[in-house]
Amino acid sequence: MVNFPPRSFTALLAWLTWLVASTSICAASAPPSESLAPPNLVVISERITTVGQPSADWLSGLKLQGYDAVIYLAPATVSDAVKDEPLIVSRQGLIFVNIPIKFASPTEQDFENFAAVMVALNKKKVLVHCQINLRASSMVFLYRTIVLKENPNTAYDSVSKVWVPDGAWKQLIQDQLKKHHINFVPF
Repeated sequence: MVNFPPRSFTALLAWLTWLVASTSICAASAPPSESLAPPNLVVISERITTVGQPSADWLSGLKLQGYDAVIYLAPATVSDAVKDEPLIVSRQGLIFVNIPIKFASPTEQDFENFAAVMVALNKKKVLVHCQINLRASSMVFLYRTIVLKENPNTAYDSVSKVWVPDGAWKQLIQDQLKKHHINFVPF
């Protein structure tokens, strides 16, 4: 399990790269029931899925669904957080990373941390989640557009399935697109 902010981001990336390369533990568990599917589940690609808060039961079947890692973008202290999520995930041999983004005030550093973790996870199948899939859909949109250089129209489609970012999230998205010279106005 990794919690942000790290003392040394470079050290964290080195550790995460090692962890990704060395993770091969597999735990058996029952596949999750489709009725337990988390809210706002959006399959982005074979490698990336975003969702709202999954249940402990659903999380326990991630390895059987082919996932290699989970990135949780809400603080672990939010009321609907799964108490033992790091343990549930790690017992399956999956990587668990928590980047606790304050919903009211996401920052450029939050995006940079998220993007760095996604780059380190490279070809792993990753579940990105928060409480409702607002943080997750927005951060994945920025990652796909800025880092993966995907077409912003295509990438934004997965955000619009969940919400229309406003307030601080709208500002973060606009600022990051402008900073990276991406001419796209989703709002």
